[in-house]
Amino acid sequence: MAANGVAGISPGELAEQRGVRDCLQWFTREKQWINETHLQLCRVPAPTFLEQERAGWLLEQLRSLGWSASKDRSGNVVAADGEGPYVALTAHLDTVIAPRSKDEITVDPDGRFRGPGVADNGAGLAALLAVARAWKSGLTLPEMPLGLLLVANVGEEGEGNLLGMRHLCKQSPFARKIESFVVVDGANTEHITSRALGSRRFEVAFTGAGGHSWSDYGAGNPVHALCRAVALFSETRLEAGPPKSAINVGLIEGGSSINAIAQAARAKVDIRSESNERVDELAEVLLAAVDRARDVENQRASGGKVAAKVKEIGSRPAAALPDNAPILQYVRAVDAHLGIRSHLDTSSTDANIPLSLGIPAISIGGGGAGGGAHTTQEWFRPEGRDLGLKRILLTLLLLMRHANSAAGGSGA
Repeated sequence: MAANGVAGISPGELAEQRGVRDCLQWFTREKQWINETHLQLCRVPAPTFLEQERAGWLLEQLRSLGWSASKDRSGNVVAADGEGPYVALTAHLDTVIAPRSKDEITVDPDGRFRGPGVADNGAGLAALLAVARAWKSGLTLPEMPLGLLLVANVGEEGEGNLLGMRHLCKQSPFARKIESFVVVDGANTEHITSRALGSRRFEVAFTGAGGHSWSDYGAGNPVHALCRAVALFSETRLEAGPPKSAINVGLIEGGSSINAIAQAARAKVDIRSESNERVDELAEVLLAAVDRARDVENQRASGGKVAAKVKEIGSRPAAALPDNAPILQYVRAVDAHLGIRSHLDTSSTDANIPLSLGIPAISIGGGGAGGGAHTTQEWFRPEGRDLGLKRILLTLLLLMRHANSAAGGSGA
């Protein structure tokens, strides 16, 4: 788009421009279409690593709305308006729990949506599609120096390890053309995620010969060794911060029978901190606990010994925006204009990747309210969704209006 913006325009002045005003009103007028689209997309299952069906559905939706959309090599759905550089609006496709059937996505008599993924990230994807349709609905928007890039990306949840966002920022043809990111994750509008929570995830595995619990008693037991390692690691003293840190053993499995010495046992461990250095320190503590647990089990064993292996299965870098970053000034100005009370927070989202690369990024909710994320009882309430959509649009337009002025991201 050609540049004709005036530097320093306020959200209120921008909102009064005819095309922008029409677009903002569209979000309220078309709330039924937005709600119906939200329910449709949530009924297309998209567990992490199996997002293809939903990606195909999103691809067709964007094309039907007039966007030139395609899938990239990682499975992301990408649609661009303009030749770049761009402001990117993104929302992740995947959910922690997938509905087993379309009937699991329901609507209560009071209008509340229920079912896995309706808020995280049904709300984000619905916002992406609402902006996409409003953008192409024949409404005249002011010309901007930056274009708009829409991305429905894969691999945000769990062991997806931000696969889609890594590809977009590092390998995609768009990688060098994106000046800033607005990541829409979940529903609630009271937060602005400007600090990326770092994490490393590991699979800890112990193996041994196994055997009968009576006749082979004395052989090294992988389950015993694993439990000892977990106990040792869980005793790690964590200060209140800063930086704030957390450790969690989220999965333990192994063995085949109550009367058999296991041949294998494994656990999955999550380490998180606001500091990359602290994450690395805690990873070393985990490795020491595993080594100690293996040695103790082998010292006790009179038969076969156990072996231990630690495999890293995920890593998300910590990073942060400066408090005076222009992208934060824009979204805060929009919040003041719309009457949204928001606060800065720290979380692990797709924004981790651009922030770690020095690209300005924030993560915000798509509007409405939601809760029960990552459970079968997840819910979303659409009342007030249009406020969140107006917030997204005005923030995007401010970013697109001020080329090269949204910089300010920094690794931390």
